[in-house]
Amino acid sequence: MKAVQVVGYGDVDQLQVVDIPKPTPKAGEVLIKVRACAINNTEIWMREGAYGTSEKSGWRPEGVQFPRIPGSDITGEVVELGDGVNQALMGRHVVLFPFTSSGPERKEHLSDDMSFIGSEYDGGYAEYVAWPADLCFDMPLDDFVESAVFSVSGLTAWHMNEQLHIRSGETIVVTGASGGVGSLNVQIAANVFGAKVFAIVGDLKNEQELKAFGATEVFSYRSETLAEDIIAANGGPVDAVLDVVGDALFDVSLQVLKKGGKFCISGSAGGQTTHLDFRTLYLKHIAMYGSVLGTRHEFAEMLRSIAEGKLKPVIDRTFPLEEAREAQTYFKQSGKFGKIVLIPNT
Repeated sequence: MKAVQVVGYGDVDQLQVVDIPKPTPKAGEVLIKVRACAINNTEIWMREGAYGTSEKSGWRPEGVQFPRIPGSDITGEVVELGDGVNQALMGRHVVLFPFTSSGPERKEHLSDDMSFIGSEYDGGYAEYVAWPADLCFDMPLDDFVESAVFSVSGLTAWHMNEQLHIRSGETIVVTGASGGVGSLNVQIAANVFGAKVFAIVGDLKNEQELKAFGATEVFSYRSETLAEDIIAANGGPVDAVLDVVGDALFDVSLQVLKKGGKFCISGSAGGQTTHLDFRTLYLKHIAMYGSVLGTRHEFAEMLRSIAEGKLKPVIDRTFPLEEAREAQTYFKQSGKFGKIVLIPNT
């Protein structure tokens, strides 16, 4: 099969197109013919070494074992079954839950042995991938590309919303709202949980699209009066912030939160370290949450909402699998709206 491997930490030149044998499914696994694989920050940060504090970088302490096929947002068709797998799975169109874990139900994401497809396992930048049958879910939409944009971004956003126990009528600020996680945070908070959503983006050119997805107001982070604008539009401080930006908007987030407000972060594209005056936290009684991925139960709930039309795919552009370097380079550019998807030529 044709695949794209990461051969070491570094720039996009570490991505190599190779011809290798397709995997053989083990007992309890299926072989999936990959039809689409969306790009996430996860595989880019893995390649760049951004997750580790040393040369090791991955979801596990031992770091990534190279070469590794990245890619975690995968849809495809089951074409081969390992021993012990139900024959009814053959030919099914599936979307992959992105990690294995020995953690108990609804706490799988907290287990120390959580291992991620595309980091600890070979992933979807390939024509075929093998994966446990019980981690393959029916696609929520008929289209492979549209169904591929939700796995990691959607699960991350869903869990962020669940962490904050968002209630109908609350005002939620969503940063990075034009990206994969951010655009889904807008939709989940507004269309599933009934919140009033204030979206923050760089460029207001997609304001109408974000409002169609559920945002009440859209702001540019380039405004020198951003915090004041948000508080004025809400008639006071907001209930919660769903953040994927990090340092660049951290001060604004704390400024706009009400006393007893909640802040949840699951990304730091705008800076991984920040200055924090602890007095802001305790004087405003702010609760802070870190969030990574989520549970199988949440994944199933998310897929149900997609099938019901409450969440819409947001796709910026597709690339052929062989152009993974160009796709990851494009992914890091500003001004995009939605997901970038790789499509194998099979």
